Amino acid sequence: MRQAIAARSWLRVYRLPGYAPELNAAEGVWSHLKRSLANIAVTNIDAMARLVKTRLKQMQYRPGLIDGFLAATGLRPP
Repeated sequence: MRQAIAARSWLRVYRLPGYAPELNAAEGVWSHLKRSLANIAVTNIDAMARLVKTRLKQMQYRPGLIDGFLAATGLRPP
C-alpha cells in the first residue's frame, strides 16, 4: 500500500482511527437530519421517505451548513 501511495504524487492519504465519527462530515449531516425529524409523526414509511428527501434537499441548498460539517472535522482539503 505504501508503494502504491508513493507512486501517485497527486494522492493524499490521511490515517484515521478505526472509529472516528468526529472526523466524518457525513456524521454531522445525519445528526442534523435526525434532529430535524425529532418530533414528527408520520403515518407510513413512504411519508417518512418523502420527508427525509425533502430535508436533505433543503440542506443541499445551504452550502454554509455543509461547509460547517466539513470544517468541524478539522481536516483541510488541499
